[in-house]
Amino acid sequence: MAWPWLLPLGLFFAASVAQAAVVEHTFNVGNLSISQLCEQAMIITAVNGRLPGPTIKVREGDTVVVHLVNESPHNMTIHWHGVFQRGSPWADGPSMVTQCPVMPGCNYTYRFNVTGQEGTLWWHAHISFLRATVYGALVIRPRGGAASYPFSPKPHREEVLLLGEWWNANVYDLERTAFLSGNITGPANAYTINGKPGDPYSNCSAADQTYKFHVRRNEKYLLRIINAALNTPMFLRVANHRFTVVAADAAYTTPYETDVVVVAPGQTVDALMAAAGAAPGRYYMVATPYDSAVGGTPPFNPATARAVVEYAGAAGDETPQLPPPTQNNDTATAFRFLSNLTALVLPGKPTVPLSVDTRMFVTVGLGNGDCQPKQTLCNTTDGTRPRIFSSSMNNASFLLPDAGSPSMLQAHYDGNASGVYTRDFPDRPPVIFDYTADASDTDELKYTTKSTKGFGNYDEAAAAPGFRTGPR
Repeated sequence: MAWPWLLPLGLFFAASVAQAAVVEHTFNVGNLSISQLCEQAMIITAVNGRLPGPTIKVREGDTVVVHLVNESPHNMTIHWHGVFQRGSPWADGPSMVTQCPVMPGCNYTYRFNVTGQEGTLWWHAHISFLRATVYGALVIRPRGGAASYPFSPKPHREEVLLLGEWWNANVYDLERTAFLSGNITGPANAYTINGKPGDPYSNCSAADQTYKFHVRRNEKYLLRIINAALNTPMFLRVANHRFTVVAADAAYTTPYETDVVVVAPGQTVDALMAAAGAAPGRYYMVATPYDSAVGGTPPFNPATARAVVEYAGAAGDETPQLPPPTQNNDTATAFRFLSNLTALVLPGKPTVPLSVDTRMFVTVGLGNGDCQPKQTLCNTTDGTRPRIFSSSMNNASFLLPDAGSPSMLQAHYDGNASGVYTRDFPDRPPVIFDYTADASDTDELKYTTKSTKGFGNYDEAAAAPGFRTGPR
């Protein structure tokens, strides 16, 4: 018996499959000699000899394959920040959580599918402070390409803007010293746009340290803004230009017009910028760090990073115009921007589920704990163990599994979590207080202990081993 509807249905699925592709990259992680801030050249860890690293461009539904070759002196993993990792948890990247680190001289292959997400995400090292220099963009376009964007006008061009932090020191050593001493790491020496701090540093170095974004009048640009900083939220402005925010964290938003973009560490914002109304010239793009802490702690660097938006036909020696200054503690502007971001509901796209299986109330805070024997710089000669800072969630401070043990995901897959982690993460904080106040109503930090805790039940189908090479 013939089934006439099978032919068009089969063609539909064939076309859908044909649209998907395998996007393959090789990440050679190694040493890079670089000079910033008028200092002598120093050695950092980078991917393919670049800061930032390469941009991965895919379409929704594609499969990403990245071969990590670790030629650095450090253990290494790569995290794909924001990717759902449906059916590929082994590719997620957090060291000792979903995989053991890739040792120097070894390699590992990440393989995952990008489904149900469109917009901008990013990748970074997920071990120590190495993500300060090991990072790059992940651009996910619709299956139908730029013509399928659910906003207008369609951009003439797209530009990735990675905001970062720069230390005049080896970031691995910085993190190690902070751990051994139990202290907070000092603030970055500078902030960067696409790896460059901009003015006033460009005049004291043979290398150009200001990023330039070349534009033409009457064109629209889609800025893919990523905050790759370790600790610092950022304001972003361009003199005499406005933005229309159309997406955040690889999810479309209701278009929102603004003259400033606010983006927290790890987050992304996609915004249209029109070049139609501005006269040919040069305009500063300024990234300003946002400090929401009360009382001046922890230490904070108020400096800005600058790039130049340069129009075709503008004089190269013309002094760029500056946007209005942004105060470092401008909480009102940050609140206004973030509270105006709302999801764009599209036909056929899933919305927020109304039924919830598990409810959790999680607070992120700072407590104190005992200096551990391995923290040699905070131990005293008389054998006492002083209290040190300890970050926590619901007063549970996370401790990575020992280097000799399997990762948490491997332990789960093997059915033997004993000695690796427990499943008793608290679902609410131990102390109730005004969580929205500028400051806590107590000056005392709560004592917290180190532990390796998880929660919930893993989907067994999602915990299947992935494709990997080299050491576990």
